[in-house]
Amino acid sequence: MPMPSHSTPVGGMVLSSTGPSLTDDYSPFVFGHGDSRKTGASPSLSAESGKTKGLKGHIKNKFSRGGSHGHGGITVDASPSSVRINGHHLISSTATHTYHGIGGGGSFSNLIHDDYRPLMDELKETYRRKIRPLETTYNFEGFHSAPLSDSDIEAKPIVLLLGQYSTTDRFVAIMNGVEPRVIPGNAAAVTADMPFRGLNKFGQAFLTRFQVSQCPSPLLENMTLIDTPGILAGTKQRVERGYDFTKIIEWFAERADLILLFFDSHKLDISDEFKSSIHALKGHEEKVRVILNKSDMVNQQQLMRVYGALMWSLGKVIQTPEVMRVYLGSFWTHRPLNAFEDCRVLLDAEQADLVRDLHDLPRNAAIRKVNEIVKRARQAKVHAYIIGHLKKEMPAVFGKTNRQQDLIRDLDKEFKKIQQLNGVPEGDFPEIEKFRLSLRAYKFESFSKLKEPILTMVEEALSIDLPRLMRRFPQSNHTVEQASNNPFLIPDSPPLSGSGEIPPSYWHFSSVDKASSMPTFLSLHPIDGRVGGAAAKPYLMSTGLSTEILAKVWSLADWDQNGYLDENEFAVAMHLIRAVESGGESVLPETLPRTMIPYIY
Repeated sequence: MPMPSHSTPVGGMVLSSTGPSLTDDYSPFVFGHGDSRKTGASPSLSAESGKTKGLKGHIKNKFSRGGSHGHGGITVDASPSSVRINGHHLISSTATHTYHGIGGGGSFSNLIHDDYRPLMDELKETYRRKIRPLETTYNFEGFHSAPLSDSDIEAKPIVLLLGQYSTTDRFVAIMNGVEPRVIPGNAAAVTADMPFRGLNKFGQAFLTRFQVSQCPSPLLENMTLIDTPGILAGTKQRVERGYDFTKIIEWFAERADLILLFFDSHKLDISDEFKSSIHALKGHEEKVRVILNKSDMVNQQQLMRVYGALMWSLGKVIQTPEVMRVYLGSFWTHRPLNAFEDCRVLLDAEQADLVRDLHDLPRNAAIRKVNEIVKRARQAKVHAYIIGHLKKEMPAVFGKTNRQQDLIRDLDKEFKKIQQLNGVPEGDFPEIEKFRLSLRAYKFESFSKLKEPILTMVEEALSIDLPRLMRRFPQSNHTVEQASNNPFLIPDSPPLSGSGEIPPSYWHFSSVDKASSMPTFLSLHPIDGRVGGAAAKPYLMSTGLSTEILAKVWSLADWDQNGYLDENEFAVAMHLIRAVESGGESVLPETLPRTMIPYIY
């Protein structure tokens, strides 16, 4: 029976805590980007934010995009058992308060493991001592971005969501918190333990359109979602917002670990304004993933045409020879009756690939921080070469104004000189037109001369400190062949066959008694939310079933074939064992029914 709920208004939002329900969706997390559809469900935590919707799943996700457009708030539910956005699950649990997450079923491990903590402290020290002095000396902030704070370096992985269709007028950072609450933009920008202090430079006009929505969620303990307003058409994009939307996108893109661009299968047009926003992602192409949503709203032949049209459109916008990765998917909370099923296998495989990217975010967070620091140090070093060169080219007394104008006009030639003098790769130089525009705001005579000791420190960081730091990162191989980890698999053993009958409702994940299996699962000391064959074998052998039966149970329950069982897979394994104990080995199916996998049914 669902527990009663209560709500409290907090600054324009309604916060409520709702008890878990047996009717809760078992798909453990949902987020996405799209249009809002009001379905009649009453929100628990509602806020005027963006188009965050639909991406849900455990190993595979489900995106939900409504069909109606226009402005409207998103709905974020925060409860002991789930977090929802517009009525769809960001993360949920069963009625037993057992949380799921991307990391193999259980909640994520800590973002910075104890093994990584000293390394992250050393990374912060290296940046403060050897890289930041170069940035401040040559005003790197005025041309690129503000110096990093400790909270910036320690920030959880950030997922930036971008799409064309607007449901509101603000940026929303969805973060973990002890209790559901909303932090206005001005307060968030001065909070030391949040990575948003750099947003102060965009002024009051932007900060009034920014907020942090917090709610307790195991998923958000290891990830921050940044929902953006839709891309407006015409002058509204530049004038009516009151702030530079493109520069805000650049700021978040620099700090994001993953950027999701959303398109609908029936809305492939890319407006000029959306094109400008995509161009703002230049230099971060490796983070971008394109999602073609609602792919089951067209048949297989039409989908092939839609995919080709999208690739053609992207090729005109993204000027790179590499092909952009486009994920096909249809992430409905409840699949519509008119959905086509002829591409279901393909869509499931595409969704699994996308979620694999999300799955790897927390695991690789520390290494990506090092990568971002290296990228920033290289940019700062080239910036110092440019500023020092321009200072050197200025006359001592007369003709300073004319000489500065000449240098700005011939900036491409000056870049060539710097490249030849210092051996800097051409790809490390900033975009010339943007840099030329920034230079017009300064007097070159006020620039600092090139100082070798500061440059030497950055070179030491790039050639000695950061490579040494990378070598000290724990080396682990999480990819283990499934067969080698199945503790009951006997080589060349004949497969079991089953012909017994069992009620159809039994082959549905909702019938799995996960509550009873969780204490056993936790007693096996799972690592990263999973147990391997060596840890599980003694307990499974204690059931008294033969090794042949247990081998088949393991193979069926390990549906992702990675050689480990997460909490959902372990619960299914126990469910299968109970079936064998009640009806004999013949009740086991040859393949696991799709309805037994929580993120599919």
